[in-house]
Amino acid sequence: MGKRGIRGTTIAELRWPMEDPGYVDLAKEWPLNLTTTALKLVWQGYEILEEDILSKVDCTKANKQIEKSLSSLLERRIRRRMTGYETFDVQHEVPETETSYSDQAQPPTYDIAFILRENERIILPLEAKVLRTDNYLSKYITEINENFLTCRYAPFSREGGMLGYLLKGSPDKAFKNIAEKTPCTLSDKPDFRNRHHKISEHQRSVPESKPYPLNFRCHHLILQVIK
Repeated sequence: MGKRGIRGTTIAELRWPMEDPGYVDLAKEWPLNLTTTALKLVWQGYEILEEDILSKVDCTKANKQIEKSLSSLLERRIRRRMTGYETFDVQHEVPETETSYSDQAQPPTYDIAFILRENERIILPLEAKVLRTDNYLSKYITEINENFLTCRYAPFSREGGMLGYLLKGSPDKAFKNIAEKTPCTLSDKPDFRNRHHKISEHQRSVPESKPYPLNFRCHHLILQVIK
């Protein structure tokens, strides 16, 4: 990570300061208890996206803002499957001001994020990357190694996710290449055995004096845009 400049205080930091009793414990506990619920919603939203959009257009003709378009379309369909009783909300393009370098710097922005209603600084982030083939993975790998594992992304969360929008190739080959190039071990998660969904376990580089979780679980979801 680059050198930080002078940072002010955001409205969210005033409302939910880290000094509050229970803040760190809450951050550590969530999203562990709600990750499965949130990611099931992602898969349900993807099913609607397939039916509404992907099955009706030739996505090979798209050549502009593919990643942003897919994430925006997916977020709206995730929202359709939410009951309104969840303890979290979902949003496209969520800034992470905790790890912005300075007030002048653009903060990291998550493609899709689930935000805890009780404390809106605590986020389960999903970062999306277009995979033009099952071997086109450099940007995907960079997001894991340089952002998630440095705590620039998901600073307060023990979990986060990567969405791979696969345009050509096999999800199984994509997983094999992710495991080799990260490198990491990819495992099944029982709740998602019938999905193209794997998990990897990591230890992060936590900045000195920060109460961010050391252990981190990354979810890998391969969403086939073109089958």
